[in-house]
Amino acid sequence: MLKTSRTKIDLLRPQYAQAIAEYYQNNRDHLSPWEPVRAEDYYTLVFWQNVAEQNVLAFELEQEFRFVAFHHDDPHQIIGVCNFTGLIRGAFQACLMGYSLDRQYLNQGYMTEIVRVTTQYMFEQVGLHRIMSNYMPNNIASERVLQKLGFEREGYAKRYLKIAGQWEDHILTAKIHEIK
Repeated sequence: MLKTSRTKIDLLRPQYAQAIAEYYQNNRDHLSPWEPVRAEDYYTLVFWQNVAEQNVLAFELEQEFRFVAFHHDDPHQIIGVCNFTGLIRGAFQACLMGYSLDRQYLNQGYMTEIVRVTTQYMFEQVGLHRIMSNYMPNNIASERVLQKLGFEREGYAKRYLKIAGQWEDHILTAKIHEIK
């Protein structure tokens, strides 16, 4: 388990399936401008039980790392997620990172804490060289998180992802593990 000054972060596990289903149900409207259109089963316990079970295996195989964050004061409610997917080994040693935060914790520095500790884990424990994260140009909060943590802009991709039913441009960023 990873920790920040205000959160506890763990791998998404089957025992958290109910909490993650509630997280996405409670934040459905809040997250909808930043996510793909989701099928109705995305918000169900059964869906997240399957995802959590698959995530444990993916973690063991070092294919994906899906983390959930809990506030220190409420160890049963997920306040945010940070996912590292699309891992490529060999000469690249890189992945994509995505994240989201419960609407009631916005603009309080939580996402910065969560991303800081999980990227550090990915660099130091998993051995990655590069973490890439992309955001829509109008997502100023995401831009601020990435800038604070040293992600550098590397490009601009037109109509990169289909978000909320529309092809959206994205700013491409990455952070390189600087070994000291």
